[in-house]
Amino acid sequence: MRKPTSLRAASLFTCLTGATMIIISAPAHAATIEFPQVQSMYHDAVLCGGNIRSWADTGPQWPGRAIISVQALPVGGFDPGEYSFAPMCETTATVAWHNMNTGAAGEYRVPILAGFYGSEHYALFQDTGPGHIVVTVYTDMPNIPAQSAFDVPG
Repeated sequence: MRKPTSLRAASLFTCLTGATMIIISAPAHAATIEFPQVQSMYHDAVLCGGNIRSWADTGPQWPGRAIISVQALPVGGFDPGEYSFAPMCETTATVAWHNMNTGAAGEYRVPILAGFYGSEHYALFQDTGPGHIVVTVYTDMPNIPAQSAFDVPG
């Protein structure tokens, strides 16, 4: 790279470099908060169980809202069908949330179909309002519930 030959070119180069650095280093305030996994049994097989992961995405681009996501990891079990050690199993996962600042509460309930490769990723916006959100994640089958918390910007 050549050095600028004039003061005008040097000052323009300095301004452009500074502006680029400011734009590149602008902080991103989005956050992803992973909750502890829920160990659960599933329906539709003789024996089927696995872990369910869930998380929240928040950021200033969605004030007062959070995206709650749920996904089953690969399940293990037995089914007397043709593919006995690769069963397709189902459960309903619930993420119940409570805003500790405003008192608002709600839940995201989703049926999950999981198999040898886990499940699809299920996600939905929740109008939690800004504040500190406490969540409990559980299923409709025998499970070990998980609790966590996160903050939603206003």
